[in-house]
Amino acid sequence: MKTIGIFYGSTTGTTEEVAGRIAEALGAGSENVFDVSQAEPSKVGDYDVLLFGSSTWGDGELQDDMHDFLDGVAALDLKGKRAAVFGCGDETMSDTFCNAVGLMYGVLKKAGAEMIGAFNADGYDFSHSDSEVDGRIVGLVIDNVNHEDLTSGKISEWTDEIRRQIAD
Repeated sequence: MKTIGIFYGSTTGTTEEVAGRIAEALGAGSENVFDVSQAEPSKVGDYDVLLFGSSTWGDGELQDDMHDFLDGVAALDLKGKRAAVFGCGDETMSDTFCNAVGLMYGVLKKAGAEMIGAFNADGYDFSHSDSEVDGRIVGLVIDNVNHEDLTSGKISEWTDEIRRQIAD
């Protein structure tokens, strides 16, 4: 069985909550969920499947702790690891909605991870997001500010897809 590690950066607690719900849906166990402000980047080496989550702040930036954590992850060789990304944002920030998802995707892919977990942004209305790469949304995007009613269904659908993609 593949081991799943979930690494998140959260300022207000929303991304932390989403990370916990994802862990529960995947049966990953709370001991495999890490607040990146309290974890070392080398910890990702303990897992076969890596899930990274961050909120988007300011002008479309990563959450501060995730930014620093990813600097360390960028130096690692993630070949042989599968990785997926998720993020929280606010669609009223229409030109930077969930940019953090695309930023994490780029770092993990460059470090050699096999990227999984492309999903959809159905139900959200935004003009641009760095989470869209080559015409597709590269991970799970969540807007708990304006569309909390969509969150449970999106987490359930996405984790079902992750389970399918990591099954051998």
